[in-house]
Amino acid sequence: MKLRLRRLALRERLFLMIVAPLVLVAILASVARYLQFTSVSRQVYDNTLYSIALTISRDVMQSQGDMLTTQLLNAMTSALGDEIFYRVTGPNGAYVTGYSDAPISSFSTALAPGKPNYYDSVANGVPVRALIMQDYVNENGGKGLATVEVWQTVSQRKALSHDLIFQTMLYFAILVSTAALTVWFGITFGLRPLRELEGAILARTPDDLKPIRRWVPEELTTLVEAMNSLFTRLNTAFALRDAFISDAAHQVRNPIAAIQAQAEAAMTAPTEKVLRERIADVADVARRTGRLTHQLLSMERVRGRKMRSLASPIDIATAVEDTTRSFAERVITQGVAVIYEVTGERRWIQADSILINEVLMNLLDNAVTYAGETPTITVTLRFLATEVWLEVADDGPGISDPLRERVFDRFFRADPDTLQGCGLGLAIVQDIARSHNGRAIVLPDTEGCTIRVILPN
Repeated sequence: MKLRLRRLALRERLFLMIVAPLVLVAILASVARYLQFTSVSRQVYDNTLYSIALTISRDVMQSQGDMLTTQLLNAMTSALGDEIFYRVTGPNGAYVTGYSDAPISSFSTALAPGKPNYYDSVANGVPVRALIMQDYVNENGGKGLATVEVWQTVSQRKALSHDLIFQTMLYFAILVSTAALTVWFGITFGLRPLRELEGAILARTPDDLKPIRRWVPEELTTLVEAMNSLFTRLNTAFALRDAFISDAAHQVRNPIAAIQAQAEAAMTAPTEKVLRERIADVADVARRTGRLTHQLLSMERVRGRKMRSLASPIDIATAVEDTTRSFAERVITQGVAVIYEVTGERRWIQADSILINEVLMNLLDNAVTYAGETPTITVTLRFLATEVWLEVADDGPGISDPLRERVFDRFFRADPDTLQGCGLGLAIVQDIARSHNGRAIVLPDTEGCTIRVILPN
């Protein structure tokens, strides 16, 4: 039921939420009124039945046991709408007058004199409402308590209750229908500004992300402001995406062209030795192109995720140690020395283990690219009171002060003449650090280059 309600349009939801309680209240009120009418009808007819019993008692006793006249019975039946029957028994239980087939009474104990006692029963297969009472008599030689029983069919009183409840239900139906029509038209006209806003948005082209400036009711102001904020963010995101695609296309075009040119040159190699050299060049460019593609995908991956919501507790010391060891085993054949150090009390932090590994690999690749002739790379993990520092230092020429901030820009290289690197590694490091509410900085070392990634606990 809840899922079906969610699928309804706003107009239907409002209509149901307003009219459904009215219908429920009308039904409950009709039931309450029916019970009330039944009670009032019974009380009125019971009082009338009591009056008839008194009349019968006096009339029969005065007529010395004769039955009521036909005219009197007809008059009572005509006035009440239901047939009336009675029986009178004397002080000793002897039959005096009336009908012999009285309904079975539910009162087995002695009755209080002069007090009417009502009960529901069946006489001759027909439901009746009956009264039994005792009254003192001292006439015509008889003295004592006489018992008077009067019963009446209940079809008329039920018909009265049904008529009253039908009129009440008809009244409530007209009232609820009028209210439903009023609510429907009210909602229809009340939601017109929302439909106009919808039409204005649908009329826009995919490239039209200007803020909405049209008038809207006060209740829609917050919604329009949220949409304008979304349009602004989309404009910014699209601008960044277009710039990124343009830069990426420029960066990828050159390696692909180089691979094509070197592959064509390999096809025309005069000797097997030259062929192998040219194929080696193709493989080298292919590796660098693959690295560039991987970094581009990593950068887009960082931009599309909320790291704090996906982070989990990780043992960063073990993770950094495993990545550093794997990297050292790979570059040891190239004469690169890798040192790993940990300071402070080791502890777990909230982070994305895959992206932390990406940070370290980019820092290590950058260190190898710009290290000296006999490279020595030092990886240090420092545990402070409220932060964790991951530092990677190399013994290369270092980075000058004016360039310490720019090295984190996309596609920026401190040495444009070098063929290695594509200027994305440190940009990815900075993006990942910021996604963890941290940052990356270049330390102002006099010798070599040290890059520190600061991560909060």
